[in-house]
Amino acid sequence: MLAGLFLLAASPVFAHPAPDGFAKLAARLSPAVVNISTSQKIEGDLPLFPKGSPLERFNDTFGRGQPRTENSLGSGFVIDPKGIIVTNDHVIKGADEISVTFPDGTTLVASVVGHDAATDLAVLRVTPDGDLPAVPLGDSNTALSGDWVLAIGNPFGLGGSLSVGIVSARNRDIQSGQYDDFIQTDAAINKGNSGGPLFNMDGEVIGVNSAILSPSGGSVGIGFAIPSNLVRHVVDQLLQYGHTRRGWLGVSVRSITNEVAQTFGLDKATGALVISVTDGSPAKKAGLETGDLITRFGDDVIIDSRALTRIAADSEIGKTIKVHYIRGTKPAVTGVTIARLQEDEDNLSAGKKTVQGPVAGRVLGMNLSPLDKTLRRRYNIRSNVSGLVVTDLAKGSDAASKIRVGDVVEEIGWTKVVTLDEAINRVAELKKSGKGPVALLINRHGELLPRALKF
Repeated sequence: MLAGLFLLAASPVFAHPAPDGFAKLAARLSPAVVNISTSQKIEGDLPLFPKGSPLERFNDTFGRGQPRTENSLGSGFVIDPKGIIVTNDHVIKGADEISVTFPDGTTLVASVVGHDAATDLAVLRVTPDGDLPAVPLGDSNTALSGDWVLAIGNPFGLGGSLSVGIVSARNRDIQSGQYDDFIQTDAAINKGNSGGPLFNMDGEVIGVNSAILSPSGGSVGIGFAIPSNLVRHVVDQLLQYGHTRRGWLGVSVRSITNEVAQTFGLDKATGALVISVTDGSPAKKAGLETGDLITRFGDDVIIDSRALTRIAADSEIGKTIKVHYIRGTKPAVTGVTIARLQEDEDNLSAGKKTVQGPVAGRVLGMNLSPLDKTLRRRYNIRSNVSGLVVTDLAKGSDAASKIRVGDVVEEIGWTKVVTLDEAINRVAELKKSGKGPVALLINRHGELLPRALKF
């Protein structure tokens, strides 16, 4: 009797037992997951490399005036049988042509409905002969650490690949943008999985695979997916407007420590501390000041600064929302009428996400920043790479069609550059000499690429 009681007490009870296999689920979901291939034409206006240079062998390949094509691969999934597909913005960014290949081998040309660099999401449209297999977006808030997940995608061009794992963590901030709120998973995610779906065991998409943390460039069991609740909000706006319409409060905020919380009469660190208020902003008009601690925004309790940034961005433009805050130790409430974040239009027009490093300068149409730990992590740049990282590109510049945000400029005019002054001075020297275009050596995820930019 005692032995029986012991065995009964020791036997674990699982609310969500491990499945016997994933074959039936994969067979049902795979038809809606697609491979995405893009091509981009690059003008071949490179100057000849100096005789004796290690790069001299590229002269035959990259002769003057010879255009070339760059290709990339990614994944996506159908959310509407009529031909609406979701993927990552970085998969299709700068593409001249986009092709979507389905598991049955059918290939269709896709057009871009809209894209959002801030959340790394894009919506494509294809025109099929009939209805396509589609998958639903689920509720990512119900995904718990330890839940089983299934990733389907196109890693390294191997279409229709499956990997299985669990939700490792929620609400991850990987320093890729101000709206970071990733689902972390140990399901194998590699290059080419970008834009593919992360499914729960009900066959619902709870995330869009977007990034990995890896010193080698391959999967080490740390992958990140954009939660489906954020995806749904962005996709709805892209389908309705062709771009995002984010709310704007007009404050810069940061999270607080437990020690700072005590000065506001709180037992633990919570809320978003206002460190600056933009003149003429909704926050300024509502009377918010530097030093105020925002604790609630409408119906939402503000846990930290990231929470306020996301909630304010998702707010309805023109709506007046009650903001609860503490000034000194006195609680107060004010009404803030949400305005539209105009920076979104500027970034959309440029087709690039504006990210400034600690120090940045414009050179040849590129915003360049010296590498530091934050930028290396943001753009997945290895510690042995030196140079200046590209954080933004001027619209219409020669660089905009040849360089990508996240590229590292190692050399300008056959000279290594690691500081902004070195880059600026070298370009000035070359411009004064009357020679052009300017030869650059770019490091793109470990691959050295020659480029040339016009003054």
